Amino acid sequence: MSQPDEKMWSTLIHLGGLFFGFLAPLIGYLLFKDRGPFVRAHSATALNFQLTLIIAYIVGAILFVFVIGIFIMLAAYVLNIVFCIIAAIKANRGEWYQYPLTIKFLS
Repeated sequence: MSQPDEKMWSTLIHLGGLFFGFLAPLIGYLLFKDRGPFVRAHSATALNFQLTLIIAYIVGAILFVFVIGIFIMLAAYVLNIVFCIIAAIKANRGEWYQYPLTIKFLS
């Protein structure tokens, strides 16, 4: 895969995570993991971040009975928007990016 294609798909994977949750990074990882190191790294880090967000949403839902759950879910929502946009910009520029506050499931 050419470098512009890797940058484009990496950007789309990050933006897909913003709109479709973990499905876009999962599909991107499964389809493009053997196509190039750049797109593999970005799809893996996007998938790791989306899986971490799922855990945050579950914890927030469990703690929703208490007031703290609302804030956890709101924080996860805002972090998803901010970090996915930052990651998409970095991927479009051809830069490597790691989401902060992420549990590393895939490498």
